[in-house]
Amino acid sequence: MWAEIANYLAAALVLIGGLFALVGAVGVLRLPDVFIRSHAASTAGVVGTAFAMLAVVVSANDAYVATRAICGLLFLLLTAPLAAHLLLRAAYRNGSPVSNRTVVDEFLKEDN
Repeated sequence: MWAEIANYLAAALVLIGGLFALVGAVGVLRLPDVFIRSHAASTAGVVGTAFAMLAVVVSANDAYVATRAICGLLFLLLTAPLAAHLLLRAAYRNGSPVSNRTVVDEFLKEDN
């Protein structure tokens, strides 16, 4: 009984994660500049991957596999925002163009 419920729950979690990844991919294609695209990619990618890892935790019959999936999820949640920040900082310093819809640029290149 529990195995069947776990399989359905894991399938639902994978589908939800896939939908988040799809939204992130559409955001990367449709958004105007690298700064906004990165937000869509990093946020939706991390959430989509988190749901997939939770599906592994739910469907794993082994505590070792579940523990590794949880550790991988925690590592992803800790490193993805930092990586996105560093990539965007490098893009900003290289002078990547900003969208016309951007109203305020709170960073001054002289201060960096």
